[in-house]
Amino acid sequence: MKPALKSMKAMMILAASVLFVTAFAQQSIPGQQRITSVLEILDVTTGKRTVVKEFPYLIEAPNWTPDGNWLVYNSGGKLYKITPDNPEEPLQINTGFATRCNNDHVISADGKYIAISNSPVEDGSSRIYTLPFAGGTPQLVTPVGPSYLHGISPDNKYLTYCAERKGNYDIYVIPFEGGEEVRLTTAEDLDDGPEYSPDGKYIWFNSVRTGLMQVWRMKADGSEQTQMTFDENRNSWFPHVSPDGKQIIFITYYKGDLKPNEHLADKNVELRIMPAEGGEPETLVKLFGGQGTINVNSWAPDSKRLAFVSYRLE
Repeated sequence: MKPALKSMKAMMILAASVLFVTAFAQQSIPGQQRITSVLEILDVTTGKRTVVKEFPYLIEAPNWTPDGNWLVYNSGGKLYKITPDNPEEPLQINTGFATRCNNDHVISADGKYIAISNSPVEDGSSRIYTLPFAGGTPQLVTPVGPSYLHGISPDNKYLTYCAERKGNYDIYVIPFEGGEEVRLTTAEDLDDGPEYSPDGKYIWFNSVRTGLMQVWRMKADGSEQTQMTFDENRNSWFPHVSPDGKQIIFITYYKGDLKPNEHLADKNVELRIMPAEGGEPETLVKLFGGQGTINVNSWAPDSKRLAFVSYRLE
């Protein structure tokens, strides 16, 4: 693995460890910038942005539940849900002993389960667990870390994730209940953000194999790995497929703002959209964000709206 990638992941793990302990306390440290997280909804047909709620602390990675009733996000190592149209106080989801969750959480297509990435206190290396969406005791799926969840197959049979094994970060799949993991990519450096298409035929992901980070797609068995974006001025991360399977939303960083294999917080970024069959992407919105903005799929069930988080530093 390249030193830059090692450094990036090490910083991510360290930052996550600090966040779990001090996400809220940090806001009152004299002289430190305060962060405001703005949970927003974007209408992709009109470009209208609507603020759901502002938080005087860090929240990340909203999921929209398949029934449209909740937005789920992580903050301070825990998961919360909030109603998108009439937001009251957030409700904490019972994740049992898993109180060091990062921003890699995914809701199953039937809404019955949620899978999470949690870093046990013993070694701080992220592992994947599943539990009922209503809450309960997490069940370990990946005994080896670090493993970062990104997708659940539509039939709830497999999970797909980014994992570091023997010095390289690649994309893997594993049975939902656990078992033998299967490596799907072998490119040098970083492949990340794998997510199933709604029909289960494809896994979308991002890869730095051609220089800049680009959006890729492959069949669910890892075959026919195909580059889908060819941007020479942006690094493209976390492609999310709309529920109707027709569109892809992803986040981009400007070339030169960071290394191609980094996805950092507190950057000027864009949310871009493209047809699932391929084509020229379009920018929907420019914002201050990055890490935490759309790490997970946050499409609404109607495939017309998208939840995301923007940030302000004060």
